[in-house]
Amino acid sequence: MPQDLFSNQDARPDAGLPARVKPVLSEDQAEAWDRLAGALSRAGIDLHDGTVEPPGHAGTVMAVVGKAGSGKTLLLSELTKTLAEAGVEVISGDYEGKKKKERRTLAILAPTNKAASVLRSRGVPATTIHRILYTPVYDPEYERIAEWLAGQGERPVIEGLTDQALDRAKAFYDQMKSIPGALAAAGLRGSDFIRGWKRREDPLDIGFIDESSMLDDRQFEDLKEIFPTLVMFGDPAQLAPVNQSGAMAFDRLPEGQRLVLNRIHRQAEDNPILDLAHALADESLTFEGFERMVEDAARRDDRVVWAERVESDLMARSPVLVWRNQTRIRLIQAFRGAYHAPKDALLPGEPLICDGIELPLKHRKKRIDLEARGLIKGAQVIWLGPGKKPGFSRLHVIGSEDPRVSAASIIKIELPDEEEPFIPYAARMGAAFLHGAAVTIHKAQGSQWGTVQVFAPDLWAAARAGRSEAGVPLWKRLAYVAITRAEHRLHWVVRNRLSRPTGGLTTEDLPKPAATLTLSADEAEA
Repeated sequence: MPQDLFSNQDARPDAGLPARVKPVLSEDQAEAWDRLAGALSRAGIDLHDGTVEPPGHAGTVMAVVGKAGSGKTLLLSELTKTLAEAGVEVISGDYEGKKKKERRTLAILAPTNKAASVLRSRGVPATTIHRILYTPVYDPEYERIAEWLAGQGERPVIEGLTDQALDRAKAFYDQMKSIPGALAAAGLRGSDFIRGWKRREDPLDIGFIDESSMLDDRQFEDLKEIFPTLVMFGDPAQLAPVNQSGAMAFDRLPEGQRLVLNRIHRQAEDNPILDLAHALADESLTFEGFERMVEDAARRDDRVVWAERVESDLMARSPVLVWRNQTRIRLIQAFRGAYHAPKDALLPGEPLICDGIELPLKHRKKRIDLEARGLIKGAQVIWLGPGKKPGFSRLHVIGSEDPRVSAASIIKIELPDEEEPFIPYAARMGAAFLHGAAVTIHKAQGSQWGTVQVFAPDLWAAARAGRSEAGVPLWKRLAYVAITRAEHRLHWVVRNRLSRPTGGLTTEDLPKPAATLTLSADEAEA
């Protein structure tokens, strides 16, 4: 690999800024970089020289796969920065400027809001797949501000907006690169400047897909239609999408198009959580042997906790991860009981999981409106309170850049040993929600939390069941996914007990929204 790709001397001479220090790559990362650089060169983008040719070159589909700590995110981040320095336009999903015939584009996508927010926290301008499939339609008056912020137009004069308001918008955009956030800083609401959403008609250029183990076949085919050059980043040890027989999208690629990262890097060393995750690769390891490893790790390092009970305080923002639905339902009921939640209503601060959009096909536009605002299946949401109209709820969508939404809601509280859930709030049509204090490990994929509680009795039950997925014992796949959801601390819960909360539920801990996207009654409900 040319050494100057990762030295301090490769800043463009006209940048007027200090050179960007690039990290030294390991041997397997460097090999992956070279292979990807070759594919991008054939597509008309030379990473070494920083030159970009007009579109029209042949594309490809490739994958970078490796377990947690192997450096996939570092490679994705550096590729993104190098492409941007070469002049490739990064498409964020919140606004897309005037199309230029010779432009080259890049979008960094994740399957969920939470997965995208994890990348954004690491400086990668990621968005969700839905936000690329469905693009916003701006009011023409306020689109002039967006064009100016994006460097595609002159500073506008807008009736009702002062120079100070525009200065606030510019300062926000220069720091955060978010058009809705900048317009919110100027005092506008999302409903002022976004008039609707439409399905993307024109293809883009290059797509980087993180957490691609979660891609189902339909999403994969949709993305190949949009991106001639598609690079998937994924973990082969994760759980495959439901109903795909343990196969992931990148499993079907020819060997030459799959780049494997094997080395666990310095930033992941001396991490007891990742040590436990990687220990699961030992074919001879039993569940009992693994629990002894967890107990030993807990004695040595406070980042691993051998927990005798579930902590109810953590459940409000970080769900307990379980395998069985009956466990999930019982833990949710215990959580609600601990906070003295009424049986016929929610408390502000209760967590929810979006279970899909219940709208008929004839209301496709309304479905797009909801999904584009982050209410996609699996989205984590905090209930803020009832909306202004019957059946509506005010919601905070975790991981969304514009998290505050008011939407027609169908909220289902499942009860132990009862087939029909209790429904405290219900519009005729809209976004459906389940309670989110506990979730299945399958639904937790793509998310990360600072502290994660794993309900070990469920994994013991999976081990006793003797099931396998793609030749690997199911309990090991479940344990691997659950453990790697923890960024800083892992609670391995070994008893069916729940602690008392130290205080009441609150919404004060939630970040303040950059913009408020409010759905009207006729938008969200037929």
